[in-house]
Amino acid sequence: MGDGGVGHGAEAARGGHEDEIRELIGRMTVAEKLGQLQQLSWTGATGPGGSQTAEAEEAARQGRLGSVLNIVGARHSNALQRIAVEESRLGIPLVFGLDVIHGFWTTFPIPLAQAAAFDPEVARTDGEVSAREARSQGVHWTFAPMMDVSRDPRWGRIAESCGEDPYLTAAYAAAKTRGYQGEHPGDLATAERVAACAKHFVAYGGAEGGRDYNTVDVSESRLRNLYLPPFKAALDAGCATVMASFNTLSGIPAHANTHTLTHVLKEEWEFTGPVVSDWNGVGELLPHGFAADGADAGRIALAAGVDMEMVSTHLADHGEELVKAGRIEEERLDDAVARVLRLKYALGLFARPYTDESAAVDVPTPAARRAAREAAARSMVLLKNEDGVLPVAPGKAVAVVGPFADSRDLHGTWQGPGGEKFPPVTVLHGIRDVAGRGARVTYGVGATKAADLVVVVVGESATLSGEAASRSDLGLPGDQEELIGAVAATGIPFVVVLLNGRPLVLGDWLERASAVLEAWHPGIEGGNAVADVLYGRVNPGGKLPVSFPRSAGQVPVHYNHENTGRPYDPRTPGNTFVTGYLDVERTPRFPFGHGLSYTAFETGTPRASVPDITVAGLERGETFEVEVPVRNTGDRDGDEVVQLYVHDPVATLVQPVRRLRGFRRVTLGAGERTTVRFTLGAPDLGFWTNAPDGHFVLEPGEIVLYAGNSSTTTEHCTVTVR
Repeated sequence: MGDGGVGHGAEAARGGHEDEIRELIGRMTVAEKLGQLQQLSWTGATGPGGSQTAEAEEAARQGRLGSVLNIVGARHSNALQRIAVEESRLGIPLVFGLDVIHGFWTTFPIPLAQAAAFDPEVARTDGEVSAREARSQGVHWTFAPMMDVSRDPRWGRIAESCGEDPYLTAAYAAAKTRGYQGEHPGDLATAERVAACAKHFVAYGGAEGGRDYNTVDVSESRLRNLYLPPFKAALDAGCATVMASFNTLSGIPAHANTHTLTHVLKEEWEFTGPVVSDWNGVGELLPHGFAADGADAGRIALAAGVDMEMVSTHLADHGEELVKAGRIEEERLDDAVARVLRLKYALGLFARPYTDESAAVDVPTPAARRAAREAAARSMVLLKNEDGVLPVAPGKAVAVVGPFADSRDLHGTWQGPGGEKFPPVTVLHGIRDVAGRGARVTYGVGATKAADLVVVVVGESATLSGEAASRSDLGLPGDQEELIGAVAATGIPFVVVLLNGRPLVLGDWLERASAVLEAWHPGIEGGNAVADVLYGRVNPGGKLPVSFPRSAGQVPVHYNHENTGRPYDPRTPGNTFVTGYLDVERTPRFPFGHGLSYTAFETGTPRASVPDITVAGLERGETFEVEVPVRNTGDRDGDEVVQLYVHDPVATLVQPVRRLRGFRRVTLGAGERTTVRFTLGAPDLGFWTNAPDGHFVLEPGEIVLYAGNSSTTTEHCTVTVR
């Protein structure tokens, strides 16, 4: 990721159809070229303005349409495809897109939850299952994965992200891309794969105040060190498309940002696929105050690097006049069309434009449900567990209470077509099933009196996270804290299960709870997965991919911050002249990487394979290994996530106090030990400067390598760069 070379994604996007593409473009009128850059919405709207069904049919017939989103079902997509292929002059097939974020029929945990597994295979499996279901229903292209690094839990779309770290996010972005598209370029044309879309380009997760669509102002170094790496990783994994973001970036709307869309993405990274706008993103250049009218907006967006306009129609409406007036260069227009056609060739649409309706996957299969259940359990994080109250001991009478105990909100935001059609397994039903026949499981507040243990299921509804769902208050909504207080007052041990789409501020009840399980919005099999963890069928091994703040006023609080000239040092608590607040502790409630288990682990001191390495050697591609011993010291089998962090204490650009540069989830039997090995090189030890054209540097000096089971580990060794 560090040196920004060309990945196989750029090569795959070109494919072997350049001659056909040039010949086809040569036969197209300007209107038909502009048509390939137009995407309209079918009956399902995912933004303001509604559907464009009638317009889509007519545009397809005239050969003035390139893509349609929100059309679901092979019968419907085939009917529209038939118009485009059999009735238009050139017969160019349409490409059909849909937001398949964490499942089509089978909803997996939300992406933030998947990141908590610290296992990118979870994301790959989600992508693979989702692609198989979606492609069978006529969908060719998903607007995922989202790879916006975010440090602000007030932002609703943190639910769709992988949290606050670029390295973790990059690993998941690459894995999800491979899940959707396959391992090889030719896989994309098969009946079980869909094109992925790296979104939102770029820095959307840095919105001021966590308010969706809001302003982002970042330096070039922060852009390249924090926000861009996941996109580069996705493209190196072959990601076929990119979506522009809603925000401005240092005063320039992302849909008009030549620096990011053209200079970085298309020239520096040599990306040859299409950039699609977000919903009405071209039209929104007007309220941004960056374009005077629709014609101006279309011209600016195309010139900056947008290749397809979603929903708004400014290029289609004004493009011919702009070309005639010389305000749009035909070379740039042809380039945009070629990018769209490459996608269609890569998907095999010219050879097989129609979906086999007899092969449609219409329900979540048993195998898909098993995968979703395993993913959900793997994603859960045990935040607290006093006196071994979990796992639930056999024979205990359990009362299940709380507004989300029997709720359908487990699907989470962006739940896909399956969210309405297939209800999730609720926590109550999961507990009853896993506890087994004859177990004493009751439901409701009144049932607590006869219980040995109370499971309190609280959190957020699915509508409180996702797009346009920012919150200023990060506590439990409504009277849920009062409910927990009432349960605590009974004196009966109780476990709190959190179902939510973001980090929450956990109130005073946290001290009174015996155990707390962060289950997120875990998807269609979520209730079963919660029960698997509560009853010990699965030993939890997840870790937090984002810090949990103590209060909303503490946001942003994240592990990979930079030191100030007066940093907080817990060894000198009496010193008040340090960064922080007077009325809240200076550390997060739970740090990045935190997560407990039903067993115990011991992580030893890391050891580097070399004491030093030269800048010249690193530049030549030399690497070294770091070994970390880990042992299961408990009496249960379990998973530990060994985490490796890097710190450059003296640099020409102030560096984060720690940067995650390796993680490995390992399963160890009781008493078992192993050694985890990480390989480090130039991308892990250097950094991007503020040079606008992109300058990655390696500097001499000492590098501190921390290893352990959270971002607060103190075990370390050093390597010197000479």
